[in-house]
Amino acid sequence: MSTALVQPYLFFAGRCDEALEFYRTAVGASVLFLMRYKENPDAMPPGVLAPGFEEKVMHVTFQIGGTTLMGSDGCDTTSRFDGFNLSLALPTEAEADRAFAALSEGGQVRMPMAKTFWSPRFGMVTDKFGLGWMVTVAR
Repeated sequence: MSTALVQPYLFFAGRCDEALEFYRTAVGASVLFLMRYKENPDAMPPGVLAPGFEEKVMHVTFQIGGTTLMGSDGCDTTSRFDGFNLSLALPTEAEADRAFAALSEGGQVRMPMAKTFWSPRFGMVTDKFGLGWMVTVAR
């Protein structure tokens, strides 16, 4: 199992393009590969895609810092990010504060950035896509 790799795969319910742009601005995400449903060489079974999803993202691979994530619009207009958060560790307090503020735009702060016993800055936010983030200064 030494070659096993676990990567988050996020479904954005039709808002993947918007999410990618948001994460590009907020935390410096960069797209490595993107394919739309209309580019799929295999026809989708009838009724699988919501109407108008042909232009939506079937698969994307993107990177934030040294982490590779994957995502999609999914096949419908509902998604929930329950039971997990993404942990974003940054080298300085200023970078952590900037990323936290950017991720908070249109979202909900669950724990404001503050000093903790494990980090000089830590906070929790749910972004406008419903994705939970824990932002911290790496030690």
